[in-house]
Amino acid sequence: MFNKIMVPVDLAHTPSLSRSLELAAQLARQNGATVWYVGITADTPGKLGHTPAEYAERLDAFTASQVETHGHDAASTAYVANDPAIDLTSVLLRAATEIEADLIVMATHGPGVTDRLWPSHGEAIARRFPGSVFLVRQDPIHPDERIAT
Repeated sequence: MFNKIMVPVDLAHTPSLSRSLELAAQLARQNGATVWYVGITADTPGKLGHTPAEYAERLDAFTASQVETHGHDAASTAYVANDPAIDLTSVLLRAATEIEADLIVMATHGPGVTDRLWPSHGEAIARRFPGSVFLVRQDPIHPDERIAT
């Protein structure tokens, strides 16, 4: 059903990605697919790497740890953006096209007030990506906290 599953990864927040990482690995094993971890960094020094090459090395190490933990095929690509927070959606859509992903599994936050004004990155990707998108909330919403529609 799926051949390439793209998973956007923020190396600064890997604990908050656990549910999406587990789901992507499970889907990859079930479908004989490859999980493609995509990270985005700036070309300026940061806490995750002084250079884009150093960031890519960290992403490769993360990928290797996921393969060891979950036992699936995986690859990774690091992309450079002028402002990763602002360019996130466009860079992820470009990455999905370049790697020919047929599924994106992406961690997302619960709905908030700002989501009524601006779409989240996950929502923007789901609207524009021609393949399937699976948005995974790290912490499922308690029924009392659901937004009335």
